[in-house]
Amino acid sequence: MSAPIQEEIKVQLLEIARDALRSAAEREDLPPLDLSNLPMELLHPGASFVTLSKDNALRGCIGGLKARLPLVEDVRQHTVAAALHDFRFPAIQADEVDDIQIEISILTEPEPLEYENPDELLDILRPKVDGVIITDGKKRATFLPQVWERVPSPSVFLSMLCEKANLPADAWREGNLQVFIYQVETIHESQTPKEQSS
Repeated sequence: MSAPIQEEIKVQLLEIARDALRSAAEREDLPPLDLSNLPMELLHPGASFVTLSKDNALRGCIGGLKARLPLVEDVRQHTVAAALHDFRFPAIQADEVDDIQIEISILTEPEPLEYENPDELLDILRPKVDGVIITDGKKRATFLPQVWERVPSPSVFLSMLCEKANLPADAWREGNLQVFIYQVETIHESQTPKEQSS
């Protein structure tokens, strides 16, 4: 989405994501959405990541890099996937739902980053601004811009990203990687009023 999301739409999207989280935790199918009552901003195709946290620790994170579905449906499906199918964590149970915090990251279209050598790559990456995708053949990995909060060094950031893609940590120094960048608008519940039922 090019324009910042209005506050009331942020609240609505978080409420929809929380409903999806509850359905997932109860092992219920997602109910159909009444699209006629949703703003156009949520009906346009959008790419999102949904991050679930509990006690300030990651509890699940899954998303997509390409806009294939209406944003609202993309968020719902990734909420369910983060709750149930992040292989790093056990599936979220119903008694955890009230302790889970939801963060939604809405991605811009990834753009290729042109660079001549590894030093230039380090110089042109923007910490805390750019999400980064690296690809090498069939291997690919991404870090959201939020990862810069924990890994402020571009060289360490790239090394960790290479390892995530099952590449040698110094693969970025060889200059053979395709690199793409994107930005995100993040929405999380601490920024918006809670639902009455939570």
